[in-house]
Amino acid sequence: MNNNLPADEIAYLVETLKQQQVIAYPTEAVFGVGCDPDSEVAVNRLLTLKQRPVEKGLILIAASFEQLKPYIDDTALNEEQRETVFSCWPGPVTFVFPAKPSTPRWLTGKFDSLAVRVTDHPLVVQLCEAFGKPLVSTSANLTGLPPCRTAQEVLEQFGDAFPVLKGSTGGRQNPSEIRDALTGELFRQG
Repeated sequence: MNNNLPADEIAYLVETLKQQQVIAYPTEAVFGVGCDPDSEVAVNRLLTLKQRPVEKGLILIAASFEQLKPYIDDTALNEEQRETVFSCWPGPVTFVFPAKPSTPRWLTGKFDSLAVRVTDHPLVVQLCEAFGKPLVSTSANLTGLPPCRTAQEVLEQFGDAFPVLKGSTGGRQNPSEIRDALTGELFRQG
């Protein structure tokens, strides 16, 4: 796996994100599509592209826990719950945290919580660090089609001009596991 991107490719993708556009990138198992979580315009573009209702809520993927703090209320966790979360991060486990009251509904949907992950995928870490915040992350596929596992599959589904972070996925077969940070309940097997 290529763990280093040319600086100009990162700069191009960061600029694309700042222009409220949707991009694709490799994650631990499949390619994801994402955008600036603070831009309602960008999130609505992503939801339209995916034909996904806003009520379902979204996942944020980040380079560090610090990038997630503006969106989640981690004060609700006790020390044991915190240790459980941090024993899985960085890595392919997504945790559902209580959302801060200021977290936009276009991220949380009908919930008072938000699914978040600190990734260990080196290319996404680089991208989030360069962007300075997390990305919205959902699988790169059009409704009814399987998730893309290569950059070529992304271009075939979304068009040749779609901005894609070229690289390999982390090689996992299944998308990230999703657990409740407070109860440990398993929502999706990884």
